[in-house]
Amino acid sequence: MLIALIKTLRPKQWAKNIFLFVGLVFDRKLTNFPAFSHIIAGFFIFSLLASVVYIINDIADVEADRKHPKKRFRPIAAGELSIPIAWAAAGLILVLALPAAYLLSPGFAAIGILYLALNLSYSKWLKHIVLLDIIVLASFYVLRVAAGVALIDVERFSPWLYIFTTFLALLIGTGKRRAELGLIAEGDNAHRRVLDGYTLEFLDHLITLASGVTIITYSLYTFSAPNLPGNHTMMLTIPFIIYSIFRYQYLIQVENTGGAPEDLILADRPLQLAIALYGFSVLLIFYIF
Repeated sequence: MLIALIKTLRPKQWAKNIFLFVGLVFDRKLTNFPAFSHIIAGFFIFSLLASVVYIINDIADVEADRKHPKKRFRPIAAGELSIPIAWAAAGLILVLALPAAYLLSPGFAAIGILYLALNLSYSKWLKHIVLLDIIVLASFYVLRVAAGVALIDVERFSPWLYIFTTFLALLIGTGKRRAELGLIAEGDNAHRRVLDGYTLEFLDHLITLASGVTIITYSLYTFSAPNLPGNHTMMLTIPFIIYSIFRYQYLIQVENTGGAPEDLILADRPLQLAIALYGFSVLLIFYIF
């Protein structure tokens, strides 16, 4: 039962919460132990709050999941975890996580509650509305960045990073929808209703638009945001962003892969290398040179 519960919490999805570290890294507080410890604690609390959403969704969708070729193996749908135990686990997590979030930062707790409410609204209603479903998906990433900023006293964090995160998240969300639509073309009939409102051509246009604006907003950040290194060395990181975005487009539009972004990143070595080199270059510029 414990293994089934852990699977239901979906710890693999916690990788998305790496966005909580954006404020810490780009405000140059990675070596500040109090700030770093706050972000680490916030990461696990936020991950547990996200897991509550997964539990509730699995309970609500249990009958539909049992008819799905893949989702029927989820612990609740498969009968490995009973619904009463799942509800009890969700309640216990909330009882522990929300007060802990408030102790870390009232602002962080407020963002966590907003994230929970928006996620549940998305699962119930918003995911069925064309375009709004992608926008709400993108907002989850922006809320993660805001949650990380709320945990520390930022001094050099630029609002440009919120804009960049917004368009990057729109790109990821649109790519995910395209991958799902591609499965329908291959004969998968178990799909979201909202996909009936999309076409591959339309999603490809959105992906191209989101890719271009993401690159532009990041480029503007590197040479116009205040408190960056005066020699404009942050502009040297632009090629890594460009390659990563182009690689992502290649994977979802040429290789027809995609779906969950964390699965794609964990599976593609060139994309992993580009992201690693980008992170290494940011650390060099902010913390060494």
